[in-house]
Parts: sequence; structure tokens; C-alpha cells
Amino acid sequence: MPCKDLGNLPILLVDDEAQLLHSASLVLRSAGFAQVLTLDDSRAVLTLLANRPVGVIVLDLTMPHLSGKALLEQITAEYPEIPVIMMTATNDLQTAVLCMRSGASDYLLKPVEQSCLVAAVRRAVEGRVLRAEFLSLKDRLLTNSPHEPGGFADIVTQSPAMFAIFRYIEAIAASPQPVLITGETGAGKELIARALHRASGRPGDLVAVNVAGLDDTLFSDTLFGHAKGSFTGAERARDGLLASTGEGTLFLDEIGDLSIASQVKLLRLLQDGSFYPIGADRPRQSRARIVVATHCDVRRQVELGTFRKDLYFRLRTHHIQLPPLRERREDLPQLTLHFVEKAADSLGKPAPSVPPALFQWLHNYAFPGNIRELEGMAFDAVARSQGAVLSLQSFKEAIADQAPINADGDVMDGMTALSGNFPECLPTLKEAEESLIAEALQRAQGNQGVAAGLLGISRQALNKRLIRRDAENF
Repeated sequence: MPCKDLGNLPILLVDDEAQLLHSASLVLRSAGFAQVLTLDDSRAVLTLLANRPVGVIVLDLTMPHLSGKALLEQITAEYPEIPVIMMTATNDLQTAVLCMRSGASDYLLKPVEQSCLVAAVRRAVEGRVLRAEFLSLKDRLLTNSPHEPGGFADIVTQSPAMFAIFRYIEAIAASPQPVLITGETGAGKELIARALHRASGRPGDLVAVNVAGLDDTLFSDTLFGHAKGSFTGAERARDGLLASTGEGTLFLDEIGDLSIASQVKLLRLLQDGSFYPIGADRPRQSRARIVVATHCDVRRQVELGTFRKDLYFRLRTHHIQLPPLRERREDLPQLTLHFVEKAADSLGKPAPSVPPALFQWLHNYAFPGNIRELEGMAFDAVARSQGAVLSLQSFKEAIADQAPINADGDVMDGMTALSGNFPECLPTLKEAEESLIAEALQRAQGNQGVAAGLLGISRQALNKRLIRRDAENF
């Protein structure tokens, strides 16, 4: 059974006390569990399980006809995948230990507090879903490509790293748990979120919100809505985006910029699915799946105290780290051709052919703006193109405008990029020149025009140096 369906299976309450069944059923329904079944005769449980699936069973220990302990042993033997929570009025450690050894997932003491009952059932549901996800993940990761490649048609790639992400997405798509997508700006985080939503098969839409720059009031009003008269100008009630998402996916981009006050509200939503519209005194329930994205180092933000640790660990139940374009250079030709065709189509002109030398130029560029930067380059080049072959000039100008970036993301000039890379014994100028030329030719895959551009000299100047080198080595 798909993981998403496991989270929607009914909760079965079994107890010979009719009043307890009624009150516990109301508590669970008000907490967001839409389907709650009740039985006051333990002998009917196995018959029910044989005819319909159940998510979690809450079982009284002491009942007439068939005791809870005997029924627990039969359930765990025939339906080991169903978590069973035991309830009893007997405060006895030995009894609790025996129940847990017999396969119970939890043990509650009567009279059970409402919050304890809800928390125990929620833990059991989440545990069952996570176990199913783990088995699905093992199956998916043993293959080399996604099972449903059509769901990722919007993402242009031939990168093994991206295919691994696709397989992971398929494994977690049906989970109701939140997903954290991290990666540099322009790497395609929203595309990944949309692919995740498509793979989930959720009945609602994907609703995307960029939360960067939203203060707490605007964040609350945008997501949760407000009650009539809650503030000046609130002449009527307004549903927020969370309500309109329904059972779909709510995608919150730039989550690293969220204020601490808003983080608290998001944490409450993730913990129990509840939220308060502004001005409302009663919570509402949501069944939307939450997916968030950020370019920030959230772990570092946690260490600095600007991001809540409990929210961070709640969000990263499932985590997708998207690689930057410089770590998937094998995608450069395919992406470039895709963007050139896309640009030509949007401009209403024939797509120019792309010279192979362009790929060699792009291969030696770090792309600090990632895929978004490559797309901008392609659109500019196509817009300026006057012939049947795409000119390299606009690409060269765009690359020349960008200084090198070091591993820490700091901008460097050419000399700074070289500093610290010299051996203890300095090479001669002739040796350094030969080494630079050899490296440039290797990066340009033997194309002298591209190699000359990397060295900042003309092709003729490079050719003279190569002729001189060959003559000296003759």
C-alpha cells in the first residue's frame, strides 16, 4: 500500500466501555484523524481486520471474552505491520513490559489524558509510515533511474547525481512528512518541489510562497488568513493559502529568512497540523504537505541562534541537497541546447545552431548563478544572434564580467586565485608559461581558440608560443 494511504487509514479503538470509546473517538477526530472506528467486543477485531485495513489499534488490556493481551498476540502474529497501543487501569511495570515484549508499540495508563492519547496515536502513525518509506527507499535506490521518468520531464539532466535525487523523490513522495530542499540560488529548487508534488499524487495543487521579507504578521495572514474584525480593515474573514492548498503541497521558498516568531507558528503546524487565523481563538486543521527550500546553511543558522533547532530537525525529516551546476557539468550541452531552443521559441525566431566551442567555454566556468545564470546567457545570446550560428561573443562577455569565486564564495581577482598555489620552489617564467598553456589546452579539450581565451591572449599569440615550444623541443 502506498505510504500516503497508510497515513489516512482509520484508527481502531477497542474497549468494553462505551463511554470511553465515544470520548476517545471525539478527541481523535478533533485532532485531525478523520476516520475512527470503535468496537466494544474484542472477539470482533480479527474479523474486522480481515475485511478492511486499519492504521493503528488502541486496545484495552482487560476485557471480557477475549483479553487484550491474548488479542495483542494474535494481532502481532497475523498483522505485524499494524502498531498496537495498549490501555489499562493497572499501573504495573511488569504488565507494561510484558505488553511491549508481546509487540505493543506503546502503553497508556487509564484515565488517559487527551494529549497523551493523541500523541501516542500520532507517533504510531508516523512510525508506520516511516517504516514503509524505508522499505520503499531501499527498493528505489537499487535501481539506476526513476520508475516514472515522465514525472521529471521538466528537469533537463543526464547527471547520475540528479537521477539519484529522482529516485529518492519517488521513495518519499507519498510521505506526509515535510521535506527540506537545500541548494545554491538558481540550482532549480522549485522545479524539484514541483516534481515531488507530481510524484506524490496528492489531490490538491502545489501552492508556492516566497517567505523572504515577510514579517510575522504578513506571514500569518498570507498562510493562515484572518477572522473578520481581527484588525483595522479586516471587514470580512479571509482564508489563507494553507486553507486553499487543501490536501495539496505548500511550498515555502527561502525558509532561512523566516523570523523566529513565524518559525514557532510553522513548528506548531508541522507538529499537529493546527494553525490559528489572525484573530481566531479556535485552531483549524490542515492536511497539506509542507515542502520548504533555502539557499542558506540552516545548520549554521541553528548554531548562531537565528533558526530554531527543533524546527530544523522537524523540517529535515526528508532532505534533498541539490548539487550546483558546476558539479553536474555533463548537463551543460543538453541544458544549453534546451535554453537556446526555448529562447528562440519565445522570441519567435529560428533556433540558431550551437558551435561545439561554446560547450568548451562553458565547461571552464564556475556558474555562480547556476542554471538560472546559464538560461539568462542563452536568452541574451539568442536575442542578439543575427545569423544561423549562435555567436560566442555574448557568452564571453558574460563570463568576463564574473570574477572567480573561491570555495568560501568570495570573489577573487586573477592574482588572488593563484596565490597559495605555488610550490616551495618557484618555477621559472618559461616553466610557468608551458604549464599554463598545457592546462588551458587540456581544459579546452585541445581547442586553441578556447585555450587562448582562457589565457587572455589572441589565438595567434598562442599559436606563436606553441610553434616556439615545439621548435625548442625538436
